[in-house]
Amino acid sequence: MIPGPKSPGKSLDVYLQPLIDELKILWDIGINTFDAWKKQNFIMKAALMWTISDFPAYGMLSGWSTHGKFACPYCMGDIKSFTLKSGGKPCWFDCHRRFLPINHSFRCDQCFFKKSVVENSLPPQEVSGIDIINQVNQPQKVTFGLKSSKQKQPDFGKTHN
Repeated sequence: MIPGPKSPGKSLDVYLQPLIDELKILWDIGINTFDAWKKQNFIMKAALMWTISDFPAYGMLSGWSTHGKFACPYCMGDIKSFTLKSGGKPCWFDCHRRFLPINHSFRCDQCFFKKSVVENSLPPQEVSGIDIINQVNQPQKVTFGLKSSKQKQPDFGKTHN
């Protein structure tokens, strides 16, 4: 939890750096800890497995932009978002019925979802661990904190977020 009425936004990395440093130590080296039941010491190791966040906080934590047509971290580049006629904003309503089982009744529902649309498409291909490693091992020059708003990755908003 970040105390105070304002979100740290792009400066979230300043708050997280001490946590990341400690987690690296706990993962690599561990720390000598006393087990009260066994009455002996052991090396405790730890890892952060997940966080629970709303969508804006998810964007701050992950670096994934939660704005624009590529905002969905599940669909990634295989988007089904559409632009609203009034306002021109991207919308993801009805974009995730394809994740349901192929025979699910919601896939055929043409009344309570997009009018006259039956969802027949399959979910996007899952990204393999090797593909993810290749993506994160090829970072562009990144500036953290408040100065980061001026930088844009190539093709940002056109093919990826």
